Amino acid sequence: MTPLIIAVIVLALVFDFLNGIHDSSNVVATMISSRAISPRLALGMTALANFVGPFVFGVAVANTIGHEIVAADAISTQVLVAALFSAIVWNLLTWYLGFPSSSSHALIGGFIGAVVMAAGWDAIQMHGLEKILIALFTSPILGYLIGFIVLRVVMMLSWNATPRVNSLFKRSQIVTALALALSHGTNDAQKTMGIITLALVTGGYLDTFAVPFWVILLCAGMIGLGTAVGGWKLIKTLGGKFYKIRPVDGFASQLASAVVILSASILGGPVSTTQVVSSAIMGVGAAERVNKVRWGVAREIATAWLLTIPATALVGAGVYWVVIQYIH
Repeated sequence: MTPLIIAVIVLALVFDFLNGIHDSSNVVATMISSRAISPRLALGMTALANFVGPFVFGVAVANTIGHEIVAADAISTQVLVAALFSAIVWNLLTWYLGFPSSSSHALIGGFIGAVVMAAGWDAIQMHGLEKILIALFTSPILGYLIGFIVLRVVMMLSWNATPRVNSLFKRSQIVTALALALSHGTNDAQKTMGIITLALVTGGYLDTFAVPFWVILLCAGMIGLGTAVGGWKLIKTLGGKFYKIRPVDGFASQLASAVVILSASILGGPVSTTQVVSSAIMGVGAAERVNKVRWGVAREIATAWLLTIPATALVGAGVYWVVIQYIH
């Protein structure tokens, strides 16, 4: 393999690992904050589920990333290096600041910026981009609405229950957290699989876009490893800054998030786990009492979401220019 192809694979795996760190908070934050399970056990359990997810539910999202965003003749290894580098820089910055921003937005933004710099706007396939943006921006709305509905239904069903019902909600979070982790591994690891497979096709190592087994194995392993390491700053943001999480809140938000993310994964829609989980937490809180949610924190996170695609697109374009100027 050429040095550039190797660089793409290494950068993709680094991004995948950071994605696991970044998004581990989404899966375990409410479970840890509601004291349903110990932090290390929660991270270990969800890391294993993250690894298993892509093998269970297929690679529909990887195919979307590989086929539907950019014209095939506009993709080069330099474009992929620039996109990945941009996404990694953004992930490191937001991890350091404790912002639960979207790794999915970061990768897609960097990809678009690098492609536009390389081949112009005509290289972007608008129908595919529209599908991806619709998935990215409607999924948090669905997360909020489903979270709101789930908590209302749960509260109605447990209206006359004794305080011992909290034990049931704590134990139930093991099941909902596993479902959420499976859906996260299924959706997020596939974005990296799509990039590596694109690099192999571009480099002439594959005749058609078909994700090799070893790529699935590597990407699933790296996102699982990143999840096991955990992102403690982000866990604190998601687990406590919106409002005090109770066992019923954790159960409802995890169930709502898993439904949205797993449905999108099966349909091939890349979504942001961060967005969906954050929105589900807010929907659950608002279902009990609107002023329970600290909406100022929600505004800060929404700002990070809105900035991610344009910021990473600019960085991706800049990195592509540097790569094309100095690396041949």
